[in-house]
Amino acid sequence: MSRPILLSNGQMHVGLDPYGLVNDFYFPHVGLENHTTGKNLRHRIGVFVEGSFSWLDDDSWEIRPDYYGDVLVSRIIAVNDRLQVRLEFDDCVDSEFTAFIRNIHVINSADRAREIRLFMHQVFVISDSNASDTVQYLPEERSVVHYKGHRSFIIKGMHSDSAPFDSYSVGIFGLEGREGTFKDAEDGELTGNNVEHGRVDSVIGFHLTIESSSSQRVYYWIAAGRSEREAQKISNTIEHDGALHHILKTANWWAQWVAPAKKLAAKLPEQYRQGFIRSALIIKSQLDKHGAVIASTDTTMLNYERDAYAYCWPRDAAHVLWPLMRIGYTEELLKFFAFARRSLHDDGYLSHKYQADGALGSSWHPRVARDGQAAPPIQTDETALVMFLFGQYYRLHVDKELLANFYVTLIQPMANFLSSYVDKNSLPLPSYDLWEEKDLTSTYTTAVTYAALVEAAYLAEQCNDTESAIRWREAADAMHASRDTFWDEERQYFIKGYLDADIDRTIDSSSLYAVIMFGYFDLDDERVNRAYETMRNTIAINETKVLRYEHDAYRRQDGEPSNPWPVTSLWMAQYALQHGDDTVAFRVLDWVQSVMFPSGVLAEQYDMNDQPLSVAPLTWSQAEYMSVLLDMITDQEHV
Repeated sequence: MSRPILLSNGQMHVGLDPYGLVNDFYFPHVGLENHTTGKNLRHRIGVFVEGSFSWLDDDSWEIRPDYYGDVLVSRIIAVNDRLQVRLEFDDCVDSEFTAFIRNIHVINSADRAREIRLFMHQVFVISDSNASDTVQYLPEERSVVHYKGHRSFIIKGMHSDSAPFDSYSVGIFGLEGREGTFKDAEDGELTGNNVEHGRVDSVIGFHLTIESSSSQRVYYWIAAGRSEREAQKISNTIEHDGALHHILKTANWWAQWVAPAKKLAAKLPEQYRQGFIRSALIIKSQLDKHGAVIASTDTTMLNYERDAYAYCWPRDAAHVLWPLMRIGYTEELLKFFAFARRSLHDDGYLSHKYQADGALGSSWHPRVARDGQAAPPIQTDETALVMFLFGQYYRLHVDKELLANFYVTLIQPMANFLSSYVDKNSLPLPSYDLWEEKDLTSTYTTAVTYAALVEAAYLAEQCNDTESAIRWREAADAMHASRDTFWDEERQYFIKGYLDADIDRTIDSSSLYAVIMFGYFDLDDERVNRAYETMRNTIAINETKVLRYEHDAYRRQDGEPSNPWPVTSLWMAQYALQHGDDTVAFRVLDWVQSVMFPSGVLAEQYDMNDQPLSVAPLTWSQAEYMSVLLDMITDQEHV
């Protein structure tokens, strides 16, 4: 299930599903550790009134998840006509403290006074392990604590008059035939059990007597810490200051952060402004404070697959940070460059992917080449893209101190690797392509590596390292001189790549994108124009939705063609803008707008009925959407 609402402060990240329920709860990193990871776990919310009970994820509720304006504070409306109850949630992850906070407005829509009971359920699998957790009621603090090792979560709730929640219970789930303590709430009463261990959950209840067509507010929060003491201190701070104070403070923080993006959005056609701003916010929600850029915090895939996307791929990171750099953000890029330096292999390359704390992420890449010899488990373009991004960042800011800080420790080793990891034709040795499926020398990787070496030579010149500048420039020139290798006259397109004598002539959207984006071919080269037409006639659906490549089987539905991706479709929009074809560009943008959640979240891909597939959000999708709109602004300013 998608995550239309993302809330984050760089240390804690909460993903809410379309019902407004907590499905992902990361701490102490964005992307690591998810304490509700997979397994269809969610923090339920229930209402009991006049003998009837309903959870928010049953069919009797109409729920509209969205953000509150242009800040990372959610505004979720849940209406149940049968119960005559309306719930309004204002939610955030505190901008300063590791706390998830909800301001809940409970409205009695009936024509009579009623007691409405609101139940908040919590279920954690602390540190991604569903054993040995403890849950306890804390009578002195009038709160509930879930803990294991160096992870503690304090749950607290208050009425608007500062009275604590009215009832509670703790228990176990998935053991001894028990579904979970949430079932205890369905008769409107909680048993008041005080402690349990193993696979544990908890529920707190608020008993509200509300007059006809009137309302009451409830404040609820989960404070996280590396100890119970630390979590309790945060909880006490929120109680002392007031939950609403912290929500407003957080809204102000986000308003300040998003101001540069909002300023540029004003130059866009009105229909794209909110999507642009929301995409910036969503991207920021996926950034860990220590520099990792997470591909997606949505862990729905864990219910069906062996892994999820909660990692930092250097490739994704570079593409994601590109629009932020163009807007003028700096902190996010500097933190990522530091992250890349910490992660760099001694041989000068970046690995497949990383956890948010910098540890190697899971990988399916072998360390054995086809000839049986050792080979690094890499995708060469990931190193090259980081090199390219750094060069572009420096050209914008000309920060001599920054360059001096990173030149020997990041730039030199990456450039030396890229210039030496080549075949007899001075082209990149085979490695897995950007789709992580084929081991070959691809057009995409070659174009990116060429551009990276151009940037490396430029940076070497800035550091008066003439010897390196010459060596890296020569390596780039040699790759550029061989660019005709990648043109397929028969198909009028750029090949996907080659391995030894085998040429892969698959029409792949990344091949055209790369030769244009990274300057491997000139824009006025007639072959680029012909390739654009070939792509439109083969893997573009109605000149709007673009497949990754011909016969793509990833998540393809039975009997259907391959699935379009926002990323690849938006690449076509970029081509269209560069060729002066605004009609196609707007057609793509309008399709992307149509499949967005109201909150602005985009998925990785969509089926033929425009239903989201795989993860949502995919941070890269949000970034490419922003990049196209930035191109539109740039084109307007050049007129």
